[in-house]
Amino acid sequence: MFYLNYASPVGTLLLAASERGLAGVYFEDHKHFKGSQGWHEQADHPVLQQARQQLADYFAGQRQDFDLPLDCSAGTAFQQTVWQALRRIPYGSTMSYGELATHIKHPAAVRAVGAANGRNPISIIIPCHRVIAGNGALTGYAGGVQNKQRLLALEGACLFA
Repeated sequence: MFYLNYASPVGTLLLAASERGLAGVYFEDHKHFKGSQGWHEQADHPVLQQARQQLADYFAGQRQDFDLPLDCSAGTAFQQTVWQALRRIPYGSTMSYGELATHIKHPAAVRAVGAANGRNPISIIIPCHRVIAGNGALTGYAGGVQNKQRLLALEGACLFA
């Protein structure tokens, strides 16, 4: 695994890539990050360079979608289904955990969807920050609820809580 640190408006992000693509975007105090022991820092890695530029464009308000090769192989089949569904939530929009569970045809799996959402290793690029509680509250975010709020504000998402 290769990585670089990127100083972003929401703090330093650790970007990680495998030979298959971008495998991680981790906040400084990312809840489920197991560490980069054994990884190799490589600032000139092409996928990491592309990810850094696209994130810079996103934070500058010049990008709404990401076009990067992704490596989601660390997730279970169910997690990968949830992560794929997250990618279809439009920029500036939100969806509740219940709506997401219904969207993937598992309406009773709201808690499992929430857990899979929280385990998303490719934050921002796979927009798990766009998932909120059914009452509109900003609950849970592996990168911290304050960062979730910042990302949604950047996107101009309408929040009712």
